[in-house]
Amino acid sequence: EVQLQASGGGLVQAGGSLRLSCAVSGLTFGNSAIAWFRQAPGKEREGVACIVSDNDDTVYSDSVKGRFTIASDNAKNTVYLQMNSLKSEDTAVYYCNADFGGHVYWGQGTQVTVSS
Repeated sequence: EVQLQASGGGLVQAGGSLRLSCAVSGLTFGNSAIAWFRQAPGKEREGVACIVSDNDDTVYSDSVKGRFTIASDNAKNTVYLQMNSLKSEDTAVYYCNADFGGHVYWGQGTQVTVSS
């Protein structure tokens, strides 16, 4: 059974940092893309960052580019999202998503709240 376990959310002041983790079990990295999405109250879920396991290519949304960094530790089957210079508009539930050769899996969300 494939499971994605997201963790690391919390309450932080504007300008602060958090690191989210997405631990993947049931599959090993390879031929996969792992992404972070977020959903704020009353808004649609949006993609934040993505990393391709085979070549570590990364993509970021314009709203987080330069502030967030996605990275993978293939030995630990874990993907991280380092979030710096957090803003109140980053407040949302963050979800990790994995695409293994067209099979898509979602983890549970982790709440990130940024106070201004």
